[in-house]
Amino acid sequence: MTVYYKVTNLDGAAYHDGHGRWTLGRWRSVRGPLVACQRGLHLCTADQLVDWLGPVIWKAEASGEVLYAGDKMVTRRARIVCRVETWNERTARLFAADCAERVLPLFEAQYPTDDRPRKVIEVARRFANGEATEKELAAAEAAEAATRDAAVTAGVAAGAAAWAAVAAGVAGAAEAAEAARAARAAARAAEAAGAADRAAAWDAERKWQTERLMEILGERA
Repeated sequence: MTVYYKVTNLDGAAYHDGHGRWTLGRWRSVRGPLVACQRGLHLCTADQLVDWLGPVIWKAEASGEVLYAGDKMVTRRARIVCRVETWNERTARLFAADCAERVLPLFEAQYPTDDRPRKVIEVARRFANGEATEKELAAAEAAEAATRDAAVTAGVAAGAAAWAAVAAGVAGAAEAAEAARAARAAARAAEAAGAADRAAAWDAERKWQTERLMEILGERA
């Protein structure tokens, strides 16, 4: 049986556009032809979830017609059945830091004396674990502007890796997807042999991120 997920704001409103509010256990339904991003109730599978992270993740059920549309699925009838409690500000920061750290060597290979991205990741991880203060986190966030400057002037792969670190430094449950996307972009840009290689690098990084996310959430053995 396929497990579906729905990402919402804290109040149950859809986080990635959409209308209406999701209430635990209550079925929602739509009429008319299903059209991705236009008409239908949008959920995602475990393999799609990394693209749709936000404040709250719910497990969901779907009933009736289902339309798969690339990075999402659309259904006629759905409900949220339980909150994934393991997704919170702490685990979101740790996930973002893990994604950024994976591609950090791409930046450091080009800028071996610039340790700002690494320090941002370190502080983000320590803050998530209750080992850094708000003041330390604020200082890391203040260094974000300088790191961003480095990302702009760096090569494409190094710049994307630096941006992933920046995103990890400020990430919460609502922003973790940005760090993941930046890390995938860094991995793709590092493969300069051809479009097929870059696509494979993106897919490989996305696969790792999905596996890591599921491990953090406790959704897979």
